[in-house]
Amino acid sequence: MAIIGIDLGTTNSLISVYRDGGVQLLPNDLRQYMTPSCVSLLEDGSLAVGAAAKARLISHPEQTAASFKTWMGTERELSLCGRALLPHEMSALVLKKLLQGAQAALGEPVEEAVISVPAYFNDNQRCATKLAAQLAGVPVKRLINEPSAAALYHSYITGQTEAKLMIIDFGGGTLDVSVVDCFEHIIEIVAIAGNNHLGGNDIDRAIAAHFCQQTGLDWEGLPPDHQARVLELAETAKIKLSHDPAGACMLILELKDTAHSLSLNAPALRHICQPIFEQVREVISRAVKDSGIPLSDVDDVVLVGGSSQLGVFVDYLEELFSKRPTLADSPEHIVALGVGLCVGIKQRAEELQDLVMTDVCPFSLGIATYTTQQDTNPHMATLIPRSTILPARRAERFVTTSPNQRHIKLEVYQGENYYAADNLKLGEITVSVPPDAPGAQGVIVTFAYDINGILAVAAEASGGDKKSAVILNPKLNLSEAELQQVLEKFDALRLQSQVGEADQLLLARAEALFAQLTGRYREEAGYLIQQFAAAIQSGSLIQLNRARKVMEEKLNALEAFAQMDIFDLYTDENEEEEECRP
Repeated sequence: MAIIGIDLGTTNSLISVYRDGGVQLLPNDLRQYMTPSCVSLLEDGSLAVGAAAKARLISHPEQTAASFKTWMGTERELSLCGRALLPHEMSALVLKKLLQGAQAALGEPVEEAVISVPAYFNDNQRCATKLAAQLAGVPVKRLINEPSAAALYHSYITGQTEAKLMIIDFGGGTLDVSVVDCFEHIIEIVAIAGNNHLGGNDIDRAIAAHFCQQTGLDWEGLPPDHQARVLELAETAKIKLSHDPAGACMLILELKDTAHSLSLNAPALRHICQPIFEQVREVISRAVKDSGIPLSDVDDVVLVGGSSQLGVFVDYLEELFSKRPTLADSPEHIVALGVGLCVGIKQRAEELQDLVMTDVCPFSLGIATYTTQQDTNPHMATLIPRSTILPARRAERFVTTSPNQRHIKLEVYQGENYYAADNLKLGEITVSVPPDAPGAQGVIVTFAYDINGILAVAAEASGGDKKSAVILNPKLNLSEAELQQVLEKFDALRLQSQVGEADQLLLARAEALFAQLTGRYREEAGYLIQQFAAAIQSGSLIQLNRARKVMEEKLNALEAFAQMDIFDLYTDENEEEEECRP
Protein backbone atom coordinates (compact mmCIF):
# COMPACT_ATOMS: atom_id res chain seq x y z
CA MET A 1 0.00 0.00 0.00
CA ALA A 2 1.47 3.32 -1.11
CA ILE A 3 1.17 6.95 -0.05
CA ILE A 4 1.19 9.44 -2.91
CA GLY A 5 1.54 13.20 -3.20
CA ILE A 6 -0.83 15.16 -5.43
CA ASP A 7 -0.47 18.67 -6.80
CA LEU A 8 -4.11 19.37 -7.69
CA GLY A 9 -3.61 22.39 -9.93
CA THR A 10 -5.95 24.85 -11.60
CA THR A 11 -4.45 24.11 -15.02
CA ASN A 12 -2.55 20.83 -14.58
CA SER A 13 -2.24 18.19 -11.86
CA LEU A 14 0.68 15.89 -10.98
CA ILE A 15 1.43 12.87 -8.79
CA SER A 16 4.59 12.11 -6.84
CA VAL A 17 5.91 9.41 -4.54
CA TYR A 18 8.94 8.99 -2.30
CA ARG A 19 10.81 5.77 -2.93
CA ASP A 20 14.37 4.51 -3.43
CA GLY A 21 15.68 7.44 -1.40
CA GLY A 22 14.17 10.22 -3.53
CA VAL A 23 11.07 11.91 -4.93
CA GLN A 24 9.69 10.65 -8.22
CA LEU A 25 6.93 11.97 -10.44
CA LEU A 26 4.54 9.36 -11.76
CA PRO A 27 3.44 9.48 -15.40
CA ASN A 28 -0.20 9.19 -16.45
CA ASP A 29 -1.49 6.73 -19.03
CA LEU A 30 -0.12 8.99 -21.80
CA ARG A 31 3.34 8.73 -20.18
CA GLN A 32 3.17 12.43 -19.28
CA TYR A 33 3.69 13.93 -15.84
CA MET A 34 1.14 16.73 -16.16
CA THR A 35 -2.54 15.85 -16.46
CA PRO A 36 -4.73 18.79 -17.55
CA SER A 37 -7.38 19.60 -14.93
CA CYS A 38 -10.19 19.40 -17.46
CA VAL A 39 -13.44 17.42 -17.71
CA SER A 40 -15.58 16.97 -20.81
CA LEU A 41 -18.93 15.27 -21.45
CA LEU A 42 -18.75 12.92 -24.43
CA GLU A 43 -21.55 12.18 -26.85
CA ASP A 44 -22.25 8.78 -25.28
CA GLY A 45 -22.77 10.40 -21.88
CA SER A 46 -19.40 9.37 -20.45
CA LEU A 47 -16.81 11.84 -19.16
CA ALA A 48 -13.32 12.45 -20.50
CA VAL A 49 -10.70 13.71 -18.06
CA GLY A 50 -7.26 15.17 -18.72
CA ALA A 51 -5.66 15.73 -22.11
CA ALA A 52 -8.65 14.32 -24.00
CA ALA A 53 -10.94 16.79 -22.25
CA LYS A 54 -8.58 19.73 -22.83
CA ALA A 55 -8.55 18.96 -26.54
CA ARG A 56 -12.32 19.52 -26.56
CA LEU A 57 -12.18 23.00 -25.00
CA ILE A 58 -12.36 24.65 -28.41
CA SER A 59 -14.44 22.15 -30.30
CA HIS A 60 -16.96 21.48 -27.52
CA PRO A 61 -16.70 24.45 -25.08
CA GLU A 62 -20.22 23.97 -23.70
CA GLN A 63 -19.47 20.34 -22.86
CA THR A 64 -16.05 20.99 -21.31
CA ALA A 65 -14.95 22.56 -18.03
CA ALA A 66 -11.53 23.79 -16.89
CA SER A 67 -10.15 26.00 -14.09
CA PHE A 68 -12.93 24.77 -11.77
CA LYS A 69 -10.48 24.82 -8.87
CA THR A 70 -11.13 28.58 -8.82
CA TRP A 71 -14.62 27.85 -7.45
CA MET A 72 -13.62 25.12 -5.01
CA GLY A 73 -15.55 25.31 -1.75
CA THR A 74 -18.55 27.08 -3.29
CA GLU A 75 -21.94 25.79 -4.42
CA ARG A 76 -21.43 27.20 -7.92
CA GLU A 77 -22.65 24.60 -10.38
CA LEU A 78 -20.70 24.06 -13.59
CA SER A 79 -22.75 22.85 -16.51
CA LEU A 80 -21.60 20.28 -19.02
CA CYS A 81 -24.30 20.51 -21.65
CA GLY A 82 -27.05 20.44 -19.03
CA ARG A 83 -25.32 18.12 -16.57
CA ALA A 84 -24.51 20.17 -13.48
CA LEU A 85 -21.47 19.33 -11.34
CA LEU A 86 -20.00 21.13 -8.34
CA PRO A 87 -16.31 22.16 -8.37
CA HIS A 88 -15.30 19.45 -5.87
CA GLU A 89 -17.09 16.83 -7.99
CA MET A 90 -15.10 17.99 -11.04
CA SER A 91 -11.92 17.81 -8.98
CA ALA A 92 -12.88 14.33 -7.77
CA LEU A 93 -12.95 13.17 -11.39
CA VAL A 94 -9.43 14.54 -11.94
CA LEU A 95 -8.25 12.88 -8.71
CA LYS A 96 -9.78 9.57 -9.76
CA LYS A 97 -7.90 9.77 -13.05
CA LEU A 98 -4.67 10.52 -11.17
CA LEU A 99 -5.31 7.70 -8.72
CA GLN A 100 -5.80 5.17 -11.51
CA GLY A 101 -2.56 6.31 -13.15
CA ALA A 102 -0.65 6.09 -9.86
CA GLN A 103 -1.86 2.57 -9.10
CA ALA A 104 -0.97 1.46 -12.62
CA ALA A 105 2.53 2.98 -12.37
CA LEU A 106 3.19 1.64 -8.85
CA GLY A 107 1.60 -1.75 -9.34
CA GLU A 108 -0.05 -1.53 -5.93
CA PRO A 109 -3.09 0.16 -4.37
CA VAL A 110 -2.89 3.64 -2.84
CA GLU A 111 -3.82 3.88 0.84
CA GLU A 112 -3.45 7.63 1.39
CA ALA A 113 -2.60 10.90 -0.34
CA VAL A 114 -1.07 14.23 0.66
CA ILE A 115 -2.55 17.04 -1.44
CA SER A 116 -1.25 20.57 -1.96
CA VAL A 117 -3.63 23.53 -1.85
CA PRO A 118 -3.17 27.28 -2.32
CA ALA A 119 -1.94 28.84 0.91
CA TYR A 120 -4.93 31.18 0.93
CA PHE A 121 -7.57 28.44 0.71
CA ASN A 122 -10.07 28.86 3.54
CA ASP A 123 -11.74 26.08 5.52
CA ASN A 124 -14.53 25.57 2.96
CA GLN A 125 -12.00 25.25 0.15
CA ARG A 126 -9.76 22.89 2.10
CA CYS A 127 -12.69 20.71 3.15
CA ALA A 128 -13.96 20.65 -0.44
CA THR A 129 -10.51 19.37 -1.50
CA LYS A 130 -10.67 16.58 1.10
CA LEU A 131 -14.22 15.77 0.03
CA ALA A 132 -13.09 15.52 -3.60
CA ALA A 133 -10.42 13.03 -2.54
CA GLN A 134 -12.98 11.10 -0.51
CA LEU A 135 -15.24 10.89 -3.56
CA ALA A 136 -12.28 9.72 -5.64
CA GLY A 137 -11.60 6.93 -3.16
CA VAL A 138 -8.41 8.11 -1.52
CA PRO A 139 -8.16 9.20 2.15
CA VAL A 140 -6.43 12.54 2.80
CA LYS A 141 -5.24 13.39 6.30
CA ARG A 142 -2.75 16.07 5.34
CA LEU A 143 -3.03 19.13 3.13
CA ILE A 144 0.10 21.19 2.53
CA ASN A 145 0.25 24.76 1.29
CA GLU A 146 1.60 24.90 -2.27
CA PRO A 147 4.35 27.49 -1.63
CA SER A 148 5.36 25.59 1.51
CA ALA A 149 5.84 22.44 -0.58
CA ALA A 150 7.86 24.44 -3.11
CA ALA A 151 10.00 25.99 -0.37
CA LEU A 152 10.64 22.58 1.16
CA TYR A 153 11.86 21.06 -2.10
CA HIS A 154 13.85 24.12 -3.18
CA SER A 155 15.70 24.26 0.14
CA TYR A 156 16.27 20.51 0.10
CA ILE A 157 17.56 20.28 -3.48
CA THR A 158 19.78 23.40 -3.35
CA GLY A 159 21.20 22.58 0.06
CA GLN A 160 20.54 26.10 1.36
CA THR A 161 21.08 25.59 5.08
CA GLU A 162 20.71 29.21 6.19
CA ALA A 163 18.67 31.66 4.13
CA LYS A 164 15.58 33.83 4.16
CA LEU A 165 13.58 33.16 1.00
CA MET A 166 10.50 34.54 -0.68
CA ILE A 167 8.63 31.92 -2.70
CA ILE A 168 6.32 33.38 -5.36
CA ASP A 169 4.03 30.69 -6.73
CA PHE A 170 2.26 32.11 -9.80
CA GLY A 171 0.14 29.39 -11.33
CA GLY A 172 -2.72 29.18 -13.79
CA GLY A 173 -5.42 30.36 -11.42
CA THR A 174 -3.82 31.27 -8.08
CA LEU A 175 -1.00 33.37 -6.65
CA ASP A 176 0.72 32.49 -3.37
CA VAL A 177 3.63 34.26 -1.71
CA SER A 178 5.51 32.80 1.25
CA VAL A 179 8.34 34.24 3.32
CA VAL A 180 10.51 31.34 4.50
CA ASP A 181 13.32 31.14 7.03
CA CYS A 182 15.72 28.22 6.53
CA PHE A 183 18.20 27.24 9.23
CA GLU A 184 20.15 23.98 9.11
CA HIS A 185 17.43 21.32 8.54
CA ILE A 186 14.50 23.47 9.63
CA ILE A 187 12.27 25.16 7.04
CA GLU A 188 10.00 27.64 8.81
CA ILE A 189 7.17 29.33 6.93
CA VAL A 190 7.06 32.80 8.51
CA ALA A 191 4.18 34.41 6.60
CA ILE A 192 1.92 33.73 3.65
CA ALA A 193 -0.33 35.87 1.47
CA GLY A 194 -2.23 35.10 -1.68
CA ASN A 195 -4.98 35.68 -4.19
CA ASN A 196 -7.05 32.65 -5.15
CA HIS A 197 -8.37 34.40 -8.25
CA LEU A 198 -5.17 35.63 -9.89
CA GLY A 199 -2.98 33.66 -12.27
CA GLY A 200 -1.94 32.94 -15.83
CA ASN A 201 -5.56 32.56 -16.87
CA ASP A 202 -6.05 36.27 -16.09
CA ILE A 203 -3.16 37.10 -18.41
CA ASP A 204 -4.80 35.03 -21.17
CA ARG A 205 -8.09 36.89 -20.64
CA ALA A 206 -6.29 40.26 -20.64
CA ILE A 207 -4.58 39.44 -23.95
CA ALA A 208 -7.90 38.23 -25.38
CA ALA A 209 -9.65 41.44 -24.28
CA HIS A 210 -6.85 43.53 -25.84
CA PHE A 211 -7.09 41.53 -29.08
CA CYS A 212 -10.85 42.11 -29.31
CA GLN A 213 -10.49 45.79 -28.49
CA GLN A 214 -7.83 46.33 -31.15
CA THR A 215 -9.64 44.32 -33.85
CA GLY A 216 -13.12 45.71 -33.20
CA LEU A 217 -14.60 42.45 -31.91
CA ASP A 218 -17.18 42.29 -29.13
CA TRP A 219 -15.91 39.72 -26.63
CA GLU A 220 -19.27 39.34 -24.90
CA GLY A 221 -20.98 38.90 -28.26
CA LEU A 222 -18.67 36.10 -29.43
CA PRO A 223 -20.10 32.56 -29.23
CA PRO A 224 -18.36 30.20 -26.74
CA ASP A 225 -16.32 28.39 -29.40
CA HIS A 226 -14.97 31.69 -30.77
CA GLN A 227 -14.11 32.87 -27.25
CA ALA A 228 -12.25 29.60 -26.69
CA ARG A 229 -10.28 30.16 -29.90
CA VAL A 230 -9.30 33.69 -28.88
CA LEU A 231 -8.18 32.44 -25.47
CA GLU A 232 -6.09 29.71 -27.13
CA LEU A 233 -4.45 32.35 -29.35
CA ALA A 234 -3.74 34.43 -26.27
CA GLU A 235 -2.20 31.51 -24.37
CA THR A 236 -0.07 30.55 -27.39
CA ALA A 237 1.20 34.12 -27.75
CA LYS A 238 1.99 34.30 -24.02
CA ILE A 239 4.02 31.07 -24.15
CA LYS A 240 5.86 32.16 -27.31
CA LEU A 241 6.89 35.47 -25.77
CA SER A 242 7.99 33.62 -22.63
CA HIS A 243 10.49 31.63 -24.68
CA ASP A 244 11.43 34.52 -27.01
CA PRO A 245 11.04 37.79 -25.09
CA ALA A 246 12.87 39.78 -27.78
CA GLY A 247 10.59 38.53 -30.56
CA ALA A 248 7.03 39.17 -31.61
CA CYS A 249 4.06 37.03 -32.55
CA MET A 250 0.93 37.42 -34.59
CA LEU A 251 -2.55 36.55 -33.36
CA ILE A 252 -4.84 35.71 -36.28
CA LEU A 253 -8.51 34.79 -36.02
CA GLU A 254 -10.57 34.06 -39.12
CA LEU A 255 -14.31 34.60 -38.74
CA LYS A 256 -16.71 34.37 -41.70
CA ASP A 257 -13.94 34.83 -44.28
CA THR A 258 -12.57 37.84 -42.39
CA ALA A 259 -9.14 37.67 -40.79
CA HIS A 260 -8.66 39.58 -37.56
CA SER A 261 -4.99 39.98 -36.68
CA LEU A 262 -2.80 41.65 -34.10
CA SER A 263 0.97 41.77 -33.61
CA LEU A 264 2.14 41.38 -30.02
CA ASN A 265 5.60 41.93 -28.54
CA ALA A 266 7.03 42.02 -25.02
CA PRO A 267 6.53 45.79 -24.40
CA ALA A 268 2.87 45.51 -25.46
CA LEU A 269 2.41 42.42 -23.27
CA ARG A 270 3.98 44.24 -20.33
CA HIS A 271 1.46 47.07 -20.77
CA ILE A 272 -1.44 44.60 -20.95
CA CYS A 273 -0.25 42.77 -17.83
CA GLN A 274 0.55 45.84 -15.71
CA PRO A 275 -2.78 45.84 -13.77
CA ILE A 276 -2.25 42.12 -12.98
CA PHE A 277 1.33 42.71 -11.88
CA GLU A 278 0.18 45.52 -9.56
CA GLN A 279 -2.08 42.99 -7.83
CA VAL A 280 0.93 40.68 -7.46
CA ARG A 281 2.83 43.56 -5.87
CA GLU A 282 0.05 44.04 -3.28
CA VAL A 283 0.22 40.37 -2.26
CA ILE A 284 4.02 40.49 -1.96
CA SER A 285 3.79 43.62 0.19
CA ARG A 286 1.24 41.97 2.50
CA ALA A 287 3.43 38.90 2.96
CA VAL A 288 6.49 41.02 3.79
CA LYS A 289 4.58 43.15 6.31
CA ASP A 290 3.11 40.08 8.02
CA SER A 291 6.52 38.40 8.22
CA GLY A 292 8.22 41.27 10.01
CA ILE A 293 11.33 40.51 7.94
CA PRO A 294 12.67 43.57 6.05
CA LEU A 295 12.81 43.13 2.30
CA SER A 296 16.53 43.85 2.46
CA ASP A 297 17.00 40.71 4.59
CA VAL A 298 15.46 38.40 1.96
CA ASP A 299 18.37 36.49 0.43
CA ASP A 300 16.59 35.16 -2.65
CA VAL A 301 13.26 35.42 -4.46
CA VAL A 302 12.33 32.04 -5.93
CA LEU A 303 9.71 31.75 -8.68
CA VAL A 304 7.58 28.63 -9.11
CA GLY A 305 4.45 27.84 -11.11
CA GLY A 306 3.94 27.85 -14.86
CA SER A 307 3.05 31.55 -15.11
CA SER A 308 6.25 32.59 -13.32
CA GLN A 309 8.20 31.76 -16.49
CA LEU A 310 6.70 34.72 -18.34
CA GLY A 311 9.63 36.97 -19.26
CA VAL A 312 7.83 40.27 -18.65
CA PHE A 313 6.75 39.01 -15.22
CA VAL A 314 10.36 38.20 -14.26
CA ASP A 315 11.43 41.61 -15.59
CA TYR A 316 8.77 43.30 -13.49
CA LEU A 317 9.93 41.52 -10.33
CA GLU A 318 13.54 42.36 -11.10
CA GLU A 319 12.57 46.05 -11.10
CA LEU A 320 10.77 45.62 -7.77
CA PHE A 321 13.57 43.80 -5.99
CA SER A 322 16.52 45.44 -7.79
CA LYS A 323 17.84 41.96 -8.49
CA ARG A 324 16.90 39.10 -10.77
CA PRO A 325 14.65 36.49 -9.12
CA THR A 326 15.65 32.84 -9.29
CA LEU A 327 13.47 30.66 -11.48
CA ALA A 328 13.24 27.33 -9.67
CA ASP A 329 14.27 24.14 -11.39
CA SER A 330 11.16 22.61 -12.99
CA PRO A 331 8.87 25.45 -11.82
CA GLU A 332 5.78 23.56 -13.00
CA HIS A 333 6.82 20.39 -11.13
CA ILE A 334 8.33 21.78 -7.93
CA VAL A 335 5.11 21.81 -5.88
CA ALA A 336 4.46 18.15 -6.72
CA LEU A 337 8.07 17.31 -5.87
CA GLY A 338 7.71 19.13 -2.54
CA VAL A 339 4.53 17.19 -1.77
CA GLY A 340 6.47 14.00 -2.56
CA LEU A 341 9.09 15.07 -0.04
CA CYS A 342 6.29 15.51 2.52
CA VAL A 343 5.26 11.94 1.75
CA GLY A 344 8.82 10.82 2.51
CA ILE A 345 8.75 12.69 5.84
CA LYS A 346 5.35 11.16 6.61
CA GLN A 347 6.77 7.70 5.85
CA ARG A 348 9.69 8.51 8.18
CA ALA A 349 12.29 7.90 5.50
CA GLU A 350 15.63 7.53 7.26
CA GLU A 351 17.44 10.05 5.05
CA LEU A 352 14.79 12.71 5.83
CA GLN A 353 14.66 12.25 9.60
CA ASP A 354 16.51 15.51 10.30
CA LEU A 355 14.28 17.53 7.95
CA VAL A 356 11.67 19.63 9.76
CA MET A 357 9.10 21.96 8.20
CA THR A 358 6.72 24.26 10.04
CA ASP A 359 3.67 25.88 8.45
CA VAL A 360 1.47 28.83 9.38
CA CYS A 361 -2.21 29.54 9.86
CA PRO A 362 -3.45 31.19 6.61
CA PHE A 363 -6.44 32.99 8.20
CA SER A 364 -7.19 34.32 11.68
CA LEU A 365 -9.41 32.20 13.95
CA GLY A 366 -11.67 33.60 16.63
CA ILE A 367 -15.15 33.83 18.10
CA ALA A 368 -18.05 36.28 17.81
CA THR A 369 -18.19 38.65 20.81
CA TYR A 370 -20.36 41.56 21.94
CA THR A 371 -19.01 44.77 23.44
CA THR A 372 -22.23 45.60 25.35
CA GLN A 373 -25.71 44.16 25.82
CA GLN A 374 -27.00 46.71 23.27
CA ASP A 375 -24.51 45.53 20.67
CA THR A 376 -26.46 43.78 17.89
CA ASN A 377 -23.62 43.11 15.45
CA PRO A 378 -20.90 40.98 17.09
CA HIS A 379 -17.27 41.53 16.18
CA MET A 380 -14.61 38.85 15.96
CA ALA A 381 -12.23 38.38 18.86
CA THR A 382 -9.13 36.76 17.37
CA LEU A 383 -7.49 33.93 19.31
CA ILE A 384 -5.10 32.68 16.63
CA PRO A 385 -4.06 35.41 14.15
CA ARG A 386 -3.02 34.69 10.58
CA SER A 387 0.63 33.71 10.02
CA THR A 388 0.84 32.06 13.47
CA ILE A 389 3.27 29.13 13.34
CA LEU A 390 1.52 25.77 13.68
CA PRO A 391 0.70 23.88 15.78
CA ALA A 392 -0.69 26.63 17.99
CA ARG A 393 -2.75 26.85 21.16
CA ARG A 394 -4.32 30.04 22.52
CA ALA A 395 -6.77 30.71 25.38
CA GLU A 396 -8.86 33.73 26.40
CA ARG A 397 -11.66 34.46 28.88
CA PHE A 398 -15.03 35.87 27.85
CA VAL A 399 -17.84 36.99 30.17
CA THR A 400 -21.62 37.30 30.09
CA THR A 401 -23.30 40.53 28.89
CA SER A 402 -26.91 40.08 30.14
CA PRO A 403 -28.44 39.85 33.66
CA ASN A 404 -29.07 36.25 34.74
CA GLN A 405 -27.62 34.90 31.50
CA ARG A 406 -27.61 31.10 31.66
CA HIS A 407 -25.77 30.12 28.46
CA ILE A 408 -22.82 31.37 26.45
CA LYS A 409 -22.84 30.44 22.78
CA LEU A 410 -19.39 30.36 21.21
CA GLU A 411 -19.52 30.86 17.43
CA VAL A 412 -16.19 30.08 15.77
CA TYR A 413 -15.12 32.12 12.72
CA GLN A 414 -12.23 32.27 10.26
CA GLY A 415 -11.22 35.49 8.53
CA GLU A 416 -9.81 39.00 8.84
CA ASN A 417 -12.90 41.24 8.99
CA TYR A 418 -13.97 43.14 12.10
CA TYR A 419 -17.60 41.98 12.09
CA ALA A 420 -18.00 38.25 12.68
CA ALA A 421 -20.75 37.90 10.06
CA ASP A 422 -18.32 39.06 7.35
CA ASN A 423 -16.04 36.10 8.09
CA LEU A 424 -16.50 32.36 7.50
CA LYS A 425 -18.40 30.58 10.28
CA LEU A 426 -16.83 27.22 11.11
CA GLY A 427 -19.10 26.00 13.92
CA GLU A 428 -20.33 26.65 17.46
CA ILE A 429 -20.55 25.17 20.95
CA THR A 430 -22.66 26.28 23.96
CA VAL A 431 -21.84 26.15 27.68
CA SER A 432 -24.03 26.75 30.74
CA VAL A 433 -23.23 29.38 33.39
CA PRO A 434 -24.94 30.23 36.70
CA PRO A 435 -27.38 33.19 36.50
CA ASP A 436 -25.65 36.32 37.79
CA ALA A 437 -24.93 39.99 37.07
CA PRO A 438 -23.43 40.88 33.65
CA GLY A 439 -19.71 40.15 33.58
CA ALA A 440 -19.75 38.10 36.79
CA GLN A 441 -19.68 34.73 35.03
CA GLY A 442 -17.49 33.71 32.15
CA VAL A 443 -15.82 31.00 30.13
CA ILE A 444 -12.21 30.24 29.25
CA VAL A 445 -12.04 29.36 25.55
CA THR A 446 -9.04 27.47 24.20
CA PHE A 447 -8.24 26.98 20.51
CA ALA A 448 -5.76 24.34 19.34
CA TYR A 449 -4.95 24.30 15.63
CA ASP A 450 -2.72 21.58 14.25
CA ILE A 451 -0.54 21.33 11.16
CA ASN A 452 -3.24 19.36 9.34
CA GLY A 453 -5.64 22.29 9.65
CA ILE A 454 -7.85 20.69 12.30
CA LEU A 455 -9.22 23.06 14.94
CA ALA A 456 -10.09 21.78 18.42
CA VAL A 457 -12.03 24.09 20.74
CA ALA A 458 -12.47 23.68 24.51
CA ALA A 459 -14.65 25.79 26.79
CA GLU A 460 -14.59 25.76 30.58
CA ALA A 461 -17.35 27.84 32.18
CA SER A 462 -17.07 29.42 35.64
CA GLY A 463 -19.96 27.26 36.85
CA GLY A 464 -18.07 24.08 36.02
CA ASP A 465 -19.63 23.20 32.66
CA LYS A 466 -17.01 21.94 30.22
CA LYS A 467 -17.36 21.32 26.49
CA SER A 468 -14.84 20.36 23.83
CA ALA A 469 -15.23 19.72 20.15
CA VAL A 470 -13.30 19.37 16.95
CA ILE A 471 -14.72 22.08 14.69
CA LEU A 472 -15.45 20.35 11.41
CA ASN A 473 -16.98 21.53 8.20
CA PRO A 474 -20.39 19.81 7.97
CA LYS A 475 -19.46 18.51 4.52
CA LEU A 476 -16.62 16.47 5.93
CA ASN A 477 -16.63 13.99 8.80
CA LEU A 478 -13.75 12.35 10.60
CA SER A 479 -14.04 8.91 12.13
CA GLU A 480 -14.48 8.52 15.88
CA ALA A 481 -10.91 7.26 16.15
CA GLU A 482 -9.55 10.35 14.36
CA LEU A 483 -11.66 12.66 16.52
CA GLN A 484 -10.33 11.01 19.68
CA GLN A 485 -6.78 11.27 18.41
CA VAL A 486 -7.14 15.02 17.79
CA LEU A 487 -8.62 15.59 21.26
CA GLU A 488 -5.77 13.65 22.88
CA LYS A 489 -3.26 15.92 21.15
CA PHE A 490 -5.17 18.97 22.38
CA ASP A 491 -3.39 19.31 25.74
CA ALA A 492 0.06 18.71 24.27
CA LEU A 493 0.14 22.08 22.48
CA ARG A 494 1.77 25.14 24.06
CA LEU A 495 0.00 28.26 25.35
CA GLN A 496 0.02 31.97 24.43
CA SER A 497 -2.66 34.68 23.87
CA GLN A 498 -3.90 37.49 21.39
CA VAL A 499 -5.43 40.60 19.49
CA GLY A 500 -8.25 42.72 18.52
CA GLU A 501 -10.74 46.18 15.91
CA ALA A 502 -14.23 50.35 13.30
CA ASP A 503 -18.33 53.62 11.33
CA GLN A 504 -19.99 54.98 8.07
CA LEU A 505 -16.93 56.33 6.22
CA LEU A 506 -14.63 56.44 9.26
CA LEU A 507 -15.72 53.03 10.54
CA ALA A 508 -15.41 51.54 7.04
CA ARG A 509 -11.83 52.82 6.82
CA ALA A 510 -11.06 51.36 10.25
CA GLU A 511 -12.64 48.00 9.35
CA ALA A 512 -10.56 47.83 6.18
CA LEU A 513 -7.41 48.53 8.17
CA PHE A 514 -8.36 45.89 10.72
CA ALA A 515 -8.56 43.28 7.96
CA GLN A 516 -5.30 44.44 6.40
CA LEU A 517 -3.01 44.88 9.40
CA THR A 518 -1.69 42.55 12.07
CA GLY A 519 -0.20 42.76 15.57
CA ARG A 520 -0.39 46.00 17.52
CA TYR A 521 -1.58 47.93 14.46
CA ARG A 522 -4.59 45.61 14.21
CA GLU A 523 -5.22 46.07 17.93
CA GLU A 524 -5.16 49.83 17.47
CA ALA A 525 -7.68 49.64 14.60
CA GLY A 526 -9.95 47.46 16.72
CA TYR A 527 -9.69 49.85 19.66
CA LEU A 528 -10.64 52.78 17.39
CA ILE A 529 -13.71 50.88 16.18
CA GLN A 530 -14.88 50.25 19.73
CA GLN A 531 -14.28 53.82 20.92
CA PHE A 532 -15.92 55.46 17.91
CA ALA A 533 -18.94 53.11 18.04
CA ALA A 534 -19.33 54.00 21.74
CA ALA A 535 -19.20 57.73 20.89
CA ILE A 536 -21.96 57.30 18.31
CA GLN A 537 -24.13 55.38 20.78
CA SER A 538 -23.58 58.01 23.50
CA GLY A 539 -25.85 60.52 21.77
CA SER A 540 -23.50 63.37 22.75
CA LEU A 541 -22.63 65.63 19.81
CA ILE A 542 -19.58 67.05 21.63
CA GLN A 543 -18.27 63.57 22.45
CA LEU A 544 -18.86 62.46 18.86
CA ASN A 545 -17.07 65.50 17.39
CA ARG A 546 -14.08 64.91 19.64
CA ALA A 547 -14.03 61.22 18.72
CA ARG A 548 -14.20 62.13 14.99
CA LYS A 549 -11.07 64.27 15.29
CA VAL A 550 -9.14 61.56 17.12
CA MET A 551 -10.41 58.89 14.71
CA GLU A 552 -9.34 60.92 11.65
CA GLU A 553 -5.82 61.51 12.99
CA LYS A 554 -5.30 57.89 14.05
CA LEU A 555 -6.69 56.47 10.81
CA ASN A 556 -4.45 58.74 8.72
CA ALA A 557 -1.41 57.44 10.61
CA LEU A 558 -2.47 53.79 10.29
CA GLU A 559 -3.28 54.21 6.58
CA ALA A 560 0.13 55.81 5.99
CA PHE A 561 1.72 52.68 7.43
CA ALA A 562 -0.60 50.31 5.54
CA GLN A 563 0.04 52.09 2.23
CA MET A 564 3.77 52.38 2.79
CA ASP A 565 5.52 50.99 -0.27
CA ILE A 566 8.03 48.44 1.00
CA PHE A 567 9.88 48.58 -2.32
CA ASP A 568 10.45 52.34 -1.97
CA LEU A 569 11.65 51.69 1.59
CA TYR A 570 13.95 48.98 0.30
CA THR A 571 15.33 51.37 -2.34
CA ASP A 572 15.88 54.07 0.31
CA GLU A 573 17.74 51.58 2.51
CA ASN A 574 20.00 50.61 -0.40
CA GLU A 575 20.69 54.28 -1.22
CA GLU A 576 21.57 54.98 2.41
CA GLU A 577 23.98 52.04 2.41
CA GLU A 578 25.59 53.34 -0.80
CA GLU A 579 26.03 56.82 0.75
CA CYS A 580 27.64 55.33 3.87
CA ARG A 581 30.26 53.43 1.88
CA PRO A 582 33.70 55.14 1.72
